[in-house]
Amino acid sequence: METLQKLLGIDLPLIQAPMAGVQGHALATAVSNAGGLGSLPCATLSLDLLRKEIEQIRAGTDKPYNINFFAHVPPVPDALRDASWHAALAPYYREFGINADEIPAGPGRAPFSAEVAELLSEFRPPVVSFHFGLPDKALLARVRSWGSRILSSATTVAEARWLEEQGVDAIIAQGLEAGGHRGFFLSHDLTTQLGTFALLPQIVRAVKVPVIAAGGIADATGVAAAKLLGAAGVQIGTAYLLTPEATTSAPHRAALKSDAIEHTALTNLFTGGPARGIVNRVMRELGPLSNVAPAFPLATAAIAPLRSKAEAQGSGDFSPLWSGQNARGCKEIPAADLTQELAAGW
Repeated sequence: METLQKLLGIDLPLIQAPMAGVQGHALATAVSNAGGLGSLPCATLSLDLLRKEIEQIRAGTDKPYNINFFAHVPPVPDALRDASWHAALAPYYREFGINADEIPAGPGRAPFSAEVAELLSEFRPPVVSFHFGLPDKALLARVRSWGSRILSSATTVAEARWLEEQGVDAIIAQGLEAGGHRGFFLSHDLTTQLGTFALLPQIVRAVKVPVIAAGGIADATGVAAAKLLGAAGVQIGTAYLLTPEATTSAPHRAALKSDAIEHTALTNLFTGGPARGIVNRVMRELGPLSNVAPAFPLATAAIAPLRSKAEAQGSGDFSPLWSGQNARGCKEIPAADLTQELAAGW
């Protein structure tokens, strides 16, 4: 099997996980220049901002980089569920003096589209990765026509087999420890979700393409363990959240440096989709998983004003404090140095 380094044109078998809301081009560029694969999360970017971010990456490095997108199918809005969600948040709106009738609706996250593909065709990025499966075959064929390597996340063996059948170049085995959104797409049953070191060897046995381990890996010994279990490389996100290149907010940084990291949970309160983050006030009071939160990503708009108001007061009580279960690996050192430290385990 071709090594991940040769497949992606990188020196180190390490991918910096794309993390929307806490990073931009600076982190991706730093990791790529250090020999890993820097990634840019694009699901929340407008076309104009996407162009600017890619231009910044290309100006900052001549090494390969990864452009990441969501591939979810946008749900049909449900007025009754929206009303229930607003009712659940009503006490908080009153607390912060927010007029719920003035909150604009919004999609929150956008899937990969023909418009995005048209823009990307100018850049022909070396690597394009997806979360929540893959876009339709025509769009995927267009990405492949640029010579881009294609990666996607699998949270089960069935998803890994499906991705291999679609012709992806490598599969990211996303364990339950990982911070941020679960990448599941064939089933949304959380009982199917396994820890990294339970999932990884099963996927390695099930497919012939390289498998990249993700979730809970935050130091060189974790990297070494992933290699021992058959990983072709690792994808690491949470460990980078305190680097100076990350755009992690002050409340989020404070939480990561506190004992709060001992408590993470999957929550759908911030977007509608289960994602792992540090437990905060709204997760404690509403419960991390709500039956009334709109489907992903439609829950975002209603909670966004609460986040803004709280963060203006220095609080992360209503913010998605995304974090994996092993946040003790976070270091306030340059991303290039952290990349080298992590890769030493290989």
